[in-house]
Amino acid sequence: MHPTDKAARVAGALYLSLVVTAPLSLIYIPRTLIVTGNATATAKHILAHEVLFRLGIVADLISTVIFIFLVMALYRLLSGVNKTHASLMVILALVSVAIGFMNVLNNIAALTLFRGSDFLAVFEKPQLDALAMLFLHLHGQGNVINGIFWGLWLFPFGVLVMRSGFLPRILGVLLIVNCFAYLAISLTSLLQPGYSTVVSRVALLPMAAGELSIIAWLLIKGAQVQPLAAAAS
Repeated sequence: MHPTDKAARVAGALYLSLVVTAPLSLIYIPRTLIVTGNATATAKHILAHEVLFRLGIVADLISTVIFIFLVMALYRLLSGVNKTHASLMVILALVSVAIGFMNVLNNIAALTLFRGSDFLAVFEKPQLDALAMLFLHLHGQGNVINGIFWGLWLFPFGVLVMRSGFLPRILGVLLIVNCFAYLAISLTSLLQPGYSTVVSRVALLPMAAGELSIIAWLLIKGAQVQPLAAAAS
């Protein structure tokens, strides 16, 4: 197997594992355990399913670690195309990683408040639940901010794919569209929260088309590197 093709398949496998772990903490657990606007009900759900909530925290951390290895694998794959663009891709991704690690602390703080440790005895239970909901809200807003970087790193990634010569140009175009879909969702959530649900639904298709397409191609097709003889001819 050609080294470039091998690097492509490694990157595809890491990307796929990220798609498996991230939805657990970003979608499934919040929708299952958090009752919007009701701190008491949320506290009951989380304390009754504490292991699931903790699993979400671990999944968040695992996803962030996988992202580090993913972007380094992509740098190895695409740095030969343009080192400047590849470095920019890595920088934007690592900013997202830093935000992701810090954002996990919000969920840990929320769980601590819901459980009501001894040093929190000066607070009443409703106060603790309200404070915990604040941290859960901050975690959600942290994801909104991180969504900006989930989008931005895809732009240099898409440009590199377009210019690579061993990956289809259309995949690069889809990644750039995916970039703007993430930005649209995050900026709408920050500027016009009332429209965030509508924008999210509209942006869902380009988001899925971009990243799922590159994952499938990297895993199934790899990097279609021309043999030296064919390239010379």
